[in-house]
Amino acid sequence: MSVLLIAGSPTQPSRSAALLEVVGRQLEAQGAAVARLAVRDVNAQALLHAEFSHPDIAAAAAQVAQAEVIVMATPVYKAAYSGVLKAWLDLLPQTALQGKTVLPLATGGSSHHMLVLDYALRPVLQSLGARHVLAGVYATDTQVQLPPKDMPDGPVQLDAALQQRVDEAVHTLWAEHLQGHRRHAATLALSPRLAFVPGVSVLRRA
Repeated sequence: MSVLLIAGSPTQPSRSAALLEVVGRQLEAQGAAVARLAVRDVNAQALLHAEFSHPDIAAAAAQVAQAEVIVMATPVYKAAYSGVLKAWLDLLPQTALQGKTVLPLATGGSSHHMLVLDYALRPVLQSLGARHVLAGVYATDTQVQLPPKDMPDGPVQLDAALQQRVDEAVHTLWAEHLQGHRRHAATLALSPRLAFVPGVSVLRRA
């Protein structure tokens, strides 16, 4: 399974990026091929001026195209996902997420903003053609403990309840991916096969 982690925070370090990394490492431990994209590293001028042909924009879109699964994380600002993530999503092709499974993640100051995943981010992901947008994981800032500043690469600590939800989300993601492959294989197996008949100008079912 090829996975792209998309960090939608404009700041670093950030709790949403830390939560994203926890998910990514769990997926890596289970054998997934995980790539990473931080939207904050995409050229800011290209984002603001919608420069579709800019190398950064093209490279980011190529990463999305190559992934089977997308895990996207954002902080909540003003009851919505981050502006930098919105600017970048607006530059993706309309079918950028077609056929892909997406797991959205978000962090915010309080539990009052947990519906951002369903009412703000999910419609955008669906409009980009996502095959399946999973139930997301929302965490409050107090549930994600960043490593100390003098040890920036130290482990991220999640509280027990959040860790359980993350474990369940990763399990669901794997299960959905496997089911998707089985459905695709079954569809191919049931599709009518066509055979070429020498000397005949039409195709007949095999």
